[in-house]
Amino acid sequence: MSALTVVIVSFNARGDLTRCLDSLRAAPPAIPHEIVVVDNASTDGSAEAAAATPGVRLIALPTNVGFAAANNAAIRATGGELILLLNSDTIVPPGAIDGLVAALHASPEAAAAGPRLIDGEGRPELSFGDMVSPLAEWRQKRLLAAAARGTASALAAIDARTRVRRHPDWVSGACLLVRRADAEAVGLLDERYFMYLEDVDFCAALRARGRRILFIPDVVITHLRGRSRQGAPAATTRAYRDSHRAFYAKHHPRWAPLLDAYLRLKGA
Repeated sequence: MSALTVVIVSFNARGDLTRCLDSLRAAPPAIPHEIVVVDNASTDGSAEAAAATPGVRLIALPTNVGFAAANNAAIRATGGELILLLNSDTIVPPGAIDGLVAALHASPEAAAAGPRLIDGEGRPELSFGDMVSPLAEWRQKRLLAAAARGTASALAAIDARTRVRRHPDWVSGACLLVRRADAEAVGLLDERYFMYLEDVDFCAALRARGRRILFIPDVVITHLRGRSRQGAPAATTRAYRDSHRAFYAKHHPRWAPLLDAYLRLKGA
């Protein structure tokens, strides 16, 4: 049995998926591992590309069940002590996964860990944060909007924040290493989330059991984010809004009606 199961969920992302798998093959983790690709009924040849890649196990689903359910399908079908949820639009450099595994092994109080994520130009992503709430969202969106405008102070703040090891409330599901025992104890990912916020919800469930979440800045992985939105902007926007509603209904029920009213005002 492999010590680590790497799970990659893919939907119509053949180019990204191939690039991700190539990076894993070029410098595979030293820890005994298996790589499982879960294809969400792609029509672009993603499943065929994964099946033709040596050392990759394919789980081809008949319909697109979403990110959380697809990850759960792989977790249930495998047995690695550690599980790495990895987006298809990531590029993994040599030693990164082993560094993440070592950090988690050195922190028995932690259930999960995430690395520093950077984009294709080397700019850091704010891939962790406080528990999602109206105030936390306002603060984060304000900072990200300023960074998108190129505001130097915002860019510097994100860079500085992502260079410090910490115990945030959540780390991004784009690259999230979790102990199987902890994942199974919380019932895996909540499948009410088709796409978006399932990682925040998952980390909240882990923390509710008294476990901690780790952010490891010394481990860096490239995340070419935004590919799903580029391919299907209307569908991804709808998925985000649906997940947003589900998250607030579960974690902030008193705020849920206000969120619905806000989205109605926006025509959503």
